[in-house]
Amino acid sequence: MKHRGLLLWAALATSGCISAPEIVMVDRATALEEQASGSFKDVEQRLARAGMNPTPVPFTPNQLEELGIQPTPLVENIGRTPADRVDDLLRRHCVGEGRDGLLVNTRRRCQAGRMTADDVALVERVNRSRQLLWKWMRSARPDVPEETLRRNWHKVHAEGVVCGGWVEAEDGTWGEKQC
Repeated sequence: MKHRGLLLWAALATSGCISAPEIVMVDRATALEEQASGSFKDVEQRLARAGMNPTPVPFTPNQLEELGIQPTPLVENIGRTPADRVDDLLRRHCVGEGRDGLLVNTRRRCQAGRMTADDVALVERVNRSRQLLWKWMRSARPDVPEETLRRNWHKVHAEGVVCGGWVEAEDGTWGEKQC
């Protein structure tokens, strides 16, 4: 009997009833596998194109100061009064103290930075305030001509203008206030 089982087993093995399964190897990865393994052709192409485009190199704050340009502050100018802002504009020559006592927009001569919309609005407010002050002074002293009041006010006010501020001389030329 032993031989019969062995014989049967040999017959079945040679007949092909029992065989190893076929193994199929796929050498191409799926799209998800490509993304997971880091194949980003679009991103790589955009990066390569961006590397070829020349762009300006940003300056450091120290380099900007050497060029006479004030870098924009990283935080809002908290704590600066309108008078401080006007003094800054006068020092930068963006506005000047005119002969008539009003602030004059001289932004073409502005040395560092630009005037913002807030700066323009501030100059207009200061000029309106000065005109209201002169009107009040005129009502308080109706016997004195308005031009005399303005000239006297301007003489006293000019002493308090910040050193280096942009001022208009009597002959119409502009220059820095010397202290």
